[in-house]
Amino acid sequence: MATSALSKFRAFMNYKFLLSLVTAALLWGAGPVQAEKADRNKPMNIEADALRYDDLKQISIFTGRVLLTKGTIQIRGERLEVRQDADGYQFGVATGAADKLAFFRQKREALDEFIEGEGETITYDGRADTVTFSRHAQLRRLRGTTVADEITGASIVYENLTDQFSVDGVAKNGPSGALGSGRVRVMLSPKPEPAASAPPADPARLKPSSNVTVPPK
Repeated sequence: MATSALSKFRAFMNYKFLLSLVTAALLWGAGPVQAEKADRNKPMNIEADALRYDDLKQISIFTGRVLLTKGTIQIRGERLEVRQDADGYQFGVATGAADKLAFFRQKREALDEFIEGEGETITYDGRADTVTFSRHAQLRRLRGTTVADEITGASIVYENLTDQFSVDGVAKNGPSGALGSGRVRVMLSPKPEPAASAPPADPARLKPSSNVTVPPK
């Protein structure tokens, strides 16, 4: 019995160690996320089919084709709960439809790159400046319109302030959410090489020819 327990403990520690290596490799390969810092101070705009305000809980509940924009941040879902604390920080929980995950998108600062992600629920924490993707979570980094890096897991926490994110392969409150696998999956693209500079011009070719005849005017 003791041997079995020890084996399970070792397997668990190996799993955690492997997960930490995968996360470290992902961060090393992708580099700092550097999302738009100004987004945090931009106003939040929301469109939806319906709105219900709960004065007791100080929560606004939007339903039906919800679209939230805040600077370069865009969140889409079927349902969105929004509240604001006494210090003015905003919080939102977006939920996808039965056949469609909630969606998140944000531009990277000073680059033609975007961070995109999906999950059954997406939680935006304005005070901590984090975005959490829960259940069937997916996160991608796009260069223009091309997917450069992609990860999937049960839960992904994207930290804007520290330019880091973490991934769990197994949901903490239920069965696996990583597309049914219970594991983290990562796809990393190599960093594109800088464009080759043009070779220097041959001075001999730039020298005017002595045999050129100029026609009379």
